Amino acid sequence: MKTDYQRFLFPYAYNILGSIDNALDAVQNVLLKYISLSEKKEIKDERNYLIRSVINEAINIKNHNKRYIQIDDIWLPEPIATEHADQEVYLQDILSYSLLVLLERLNAQERAVFILRESFDYSHKEIADVLGINIENSRKLLSRSKTKLYKMGRDIDRPIGSERKEVSLQLDHYIEAIRSRSIARIEKLLRDDIVFYADGGTKMKVVKKTCIGAADVSNLLIFVYENFQIHYRITIGEVNHQPALWYYEGNDLKSCQVFELSPQDGKIIQINSIIDPDKLNKMLLM
Repeated sequence: MKTDYQRFLFPYAYNILGSIDNALDAVQNVLLKYISLSEKKEIKDERNYLIRSVINEAINIKNHNKRYIQIDDIWLPEPIATEHADQEVYLQDILSYSLLVLLERLNAQERAVFILRESFDYSHKEIADVLGINIENSRKLLSRSKTKLYKMGRDIDRPIGSERKEVSLQLDHYIEAIRSRSIARIEKLLRDDIVFYADGGTKMKVVKKTCIGAADVSNLLIFVYENFQIHYRITIGEVNHQPALWYYEGNDLKSCQVFELSPQDGKIIQINSIIDPDKLNKMLLM
């Protein structure tokens, strides 16, 4: 296999699983099984065979792991730094962070159909072949997934960000507002219906897992900054093709906030705060 299939197949698994380790496991399992096959000559299209195998392996892992996540709990996907996606081609196929958060509301098969159709531009016939279903089922699964996503009041076709210079300037304003502890300045940067999510995993407790509305989110952001982040060094980065702030204590990454900005006015629509040390360490290792 001359192609670097490990990198090529990774986005398919990661976009379904939202987990770096699980995605790597899915790819590794498939490649090991493929290498051990005695009748490879019967496989006419190696690339499509491996894609199909990885997607189905990822669906199986997702279905298995879903049993251990509480319905009322917040689980944010493991972040991936994508600042160098122009150099690392496989990173270009990684889905935006906000979309991955939304996709957690879908079951594994709905998620796979949505990703293949909307992100990889597969036809319903191709999706049916990959998942072992018929074309009509593929159409129904896509329709069901879109209905679930639209019910959350989000425009899934909306572009995630703006020009990098504009985004960087907006995050500079955000950092200044947080450091000044000015609720009024922070509220001006937030959309009225902003949503804040926080995930500390099993090792870290968060002040609040979910917070909605500009006034409540502003107060929460100031509280978190004053009590936990005031001495951290803050840098601007990019996570899953979205603007992000990384909070460091010395050289240790302590927190990551991923932002979704409105393309119309640049206001912040959603903040995803990851403080789970396991997820942060995996991001640094990618």
